[in-house]
This record gives sequence, structure tokens and C-alpha cells, in this order.
Amino acid sequence: MNQASDEKALVVLSGGQDSTTCLYWALRRFGAGNVEAVTFDYGQRHRVELDCARKIAALAGVRQTVLPIDTFAAIGGNALTDAGIAPEEGVRDDDALPNTFVPGRNLVFLTFAAAFAYTRGARHLVTGVAQTDYSGYPDCRENTLKALEVALRLGMDSRVELHTPLMYLSKAETVTLAQQVGALEALAWSHTCYNGEVPPCGHCASCELRARGFAEAGMPDPLVERCQAEAQGH
Repeated sequence: MNQASDEKALVVLSGGQDSTTCLYWALRRFGAGNVEAVTFDYGQRHRVELDCARKIAALAGVRQTVLPIDTFAAIGGNALTDAGIAPEEGVRDDDALPNTFVPGRNLVFLTFAAAFAYTRGARHLVTGVAQTDYSGYPDCRENTLKALEVALRLGMDSRVELHTPLMYLSKAETVTLAQQVGALEALAWSHTCYNGEVPPCGHCASCELRARGFAEAGMPDPLVERCQAEAQGH
């Protein structure tokens, strides 16, 4: 892990496993006083994500701003914003994009985040996208992020830098990184389930991927442990 920098960083925090890990990575990389979080209310069906993001930001001791973007809900056509579309079950084994793909979401998020970071005097943007993720979302690929970084620098005449700590990590490696940067406690409050369930449903593609990552890393999932303890009245 690199030594902390005095430069400011903005983390895109969804309330999920990957963005939570990246938040704690950024705290180690840039220092606690130099990190803020931005969360997007984009009309996602499962509002629990927003609650989780607030809780995690509070646990991490970072300032969080929630920005509203309702255009994705108006566009619809995907399982994350359209109540009429159910998320696909299990992890796909072909090259087709799952119906949880929200076209342009990360491009829009990072553009808004870069604009917000500009006003906050933050040069560094941190996002939890990963090219190794099962879904193959095209806006999570390194070449997409590199091209966007160039566009943002030109369009805002800035030196903005996009950081993607998880880009080539497996889910198990992401779990290990979370342990290394002290994110496990916060992961107990994260939300991943595509069906919006707490405790997580365990059978949607996102739940399966998360469970596989913790199993391969040889660690229990803090979220599952918390839910089990609460169910038992502890």
C-alpha cells in the first residue's frame, strides 16, 4: 500500500462491496482528511443501497454527498431501475450482457463525479469497477476508463485521475484487499443483492459472486454474519 498523499480524492460510493473496499483503499492511499464520497440516487429500485452508503460513509468518518440523477429511471429497460424486469438468476456463462446492465451508468456517474470533484478541489476519482467481474459490463473495462479520463481532462482542462484499485482483481482478491485496508467491519453494512433483500437472497448473480469471493478467500462474509446474529437476537 502506497503512503498517504496530501492530495484530495473523491470516491464513488454505491453502498456495495466493491465501492466500500475502494473507500477504505482511498483512506489508506490519500489519508483520512483528504477523502470524500459521492453517492448517486439514480432511481435504483432498491433504496437500501442509499441507506447502506450513508452508514458506511459515517463508519469511515468521511463526508458524503448524495446527488440525484433520475434520467436512468426514466429510460428504464434494465432490472436495476425498472420494476417490471426481474434480475436474472445465477452467473451467466456466455458473452451476453445481463439485464442488470444500465447503459452508460458509469460514464455518467464518473462525469458527474469529476465535475463535483472539480468544485471540491479534488483531483483523484476512485471507483470500484472491475474488468474481471463476471458481467463484462463495457463501462467497467480499463480501455473505457482510460478513454473517459482523457475526455474529462480535455473537457474540464484538469488533471483529473481515475483510480480503479479492483480492475484486475478476482472477487477473492477483492475480499483480501478489503481485509488489508480495514474494510471488513464496514462490509457488514454493505448491500450487493440484486433482489434488494436483507439478508441477501443468496441466489441472484451478485449474491453468488459475492459468496464465491468470500469462500475462495477463506473468510466469512461480515454481512451474512451480522444478519445471522440479528436473527438470533444478539
